[in-house]
Amino acid sequence: MSSVEHYENFPVASILMPRRLRKPVAAIYHFARAADDIADEGELPDAERLQQLDDFSDELTHIANGETPLTPLFKRLAAEIGAHHLPMQPFRDLLDAFSQDVVKKRYANYDELLDYCRRSANPVGNLLLHLYEEATPTNLAYSDAICTALQLINFWQDVAKDWHIGRVYLPQDDLARFGVSEGNISQCLCDDKWRALMKFQVDRTRALMLQGAPLGSILRGRIGLEMRMIIAGGLRILDKLEAADYDMFKRRPVLRPFDWVIMLAKSAPMRF
Repeated sequence: MSSVEHYENFPVASILMPRRLRKPVAAIYHFARAADDIADEGELPDAERLQQLDDFSDELTHIANGETPLTPLFKRLAAEIGAHHLPMQPFRDLLDAFSQDVVKKRYANYDELLDYCRRSANPVGNLLLHLYEEATPTNLAYSDAICTALQLINFWQDVAKDWHIGRVYLPQDDLARFGVSEGNISQCLCDDKWRALMKFQVDRTRALMLQGAPLGSILRGRIGLEMRMIIAGGLRILDKLEAADYDMFKRRPVLRPFDWVIMLAKSAPMRF
């Protein structure tokens, strides 16, 4: 999956991030990346991957119980959780999603995919809002929409890449509805049915991102600008998918220097 790239969609410890938050954000990022690497990298058997993720879960239990974790990564994380009063559930949700990645390779429908994103993507935004001291129910709902949209964007960018590691995140019922088989992916075939399927996914994902976009205006100062840049970046990738006629096999869309100029121009506070 594109989880690591998903986390890198958040400009971790960027120049826009307030200095006081760079250390806790880095600790969260290193936890998420380490867990994602266990789920995805190397040639470990599934049982070993799951055991290592269970070991991570045990470390979270140590933190929750006020005990000293065993490893440096979790000692650093424990310090930041304590200093910023971060909730434990988002960390557990991330581990649950990574464990699911080890064993689940297909998604029957969009609701299944959203449930996965709820645990694989949304916890990151949840934790950031707690760090910002902006974790109101309204803000969390906006953040969930943005984070899920970012995760979906990564899936649509990386259809071919995920295929090569045995995963298909396009909902199976949508494939059937549009008359598309997994053969399209294996053959990198971008025909009219594929374009119709991907237009549907891109349009739905754009609507979800725009649903969360008010958060960029609610948050003030540098964190507000950073959030607006994240939203603009996601929308820019969707525009590039559309401009490529949904043929991400030949032209996987990425953000280039000029795109950042456009995104910055579009990141003035939005009014809704």
